[in-house]
Amino acid sequence: MRVLLVEDEVRLAEMVRQGLVDAGFNVDVEHTGPEGLWAATERTYDVVVLDIMLPGMDGYRVCAKLREAGVWTPVLMLTAKDGEYDLADALDLGADDYLTKPFSFVVLLARLRALIRRGGAVRPPVLAVGDLTLDPARRKVARGSTEIALTPREFALLEFLMRHAGDVVSKTEILENVWDAHYDGPANVVEVYVGYLRRKIDQPYGRTTIETVRGAGYRLVDG
Repeated sequence: MRVLLVEDEVRLAEMVRQGLVDAGFNVDVEHTGPEGLWAATERTYDVVVLDIMLPGMDGYRVCAKLREAGVWTPVLMLTAKDGEYDLADALDLGADDYLTKPFSFVVLLARLRALIRRGGAVRPPVLAVGDLTLDPARRKVARGSTEIALTPREFALLEFLMRHAGDVVSKTEILENVWDAHYDGPANVVEVYVGYLRRKIDQPYGRTTIETVRGAGYRLVDG
């Protein structure tokens, strides 16, 4: 079983990692929110152990972004907080379980095994616009009966557009939901990835699913 541990307390992270390895798990460790989000999005895990108080991006936001990106790996939140509202926030944002520090490693291990047995959260329905379909749970995209291979970022962009089908979404909205509100990379990254998508989901099929609305953004239609 493969576990992603996202914990900024280096000593605690190493203790938990070693305990999980001794219990037969394969463990990857990240120490910041953005690093944890990247790992959970780009790699496959059976369960994610996610601290709430993380540098760069807190665990609440990491969990929410994972679910928005269609990543339904079970998430167990670790935190020093113990209020009922913190628990409610974690579960509302898509976490599957919650453990307060300090915790018993035996309990952590039991909860991880229970999460793995149960599997992830309730899967969302398949999205469809015309004959273009996107299955967030199985992470599959198809045009009719033809499956289309997308990178994780392309998949996230297409899912965001399909969830807002018919609506004009701005580049800023796309950056905040598909990348991050604090993204500081190349300014044309949205145009670049829209181009990638068009070459995969539209051009081979003679379609114009993704429309450019000048001065406003993009709109996905049944083209």
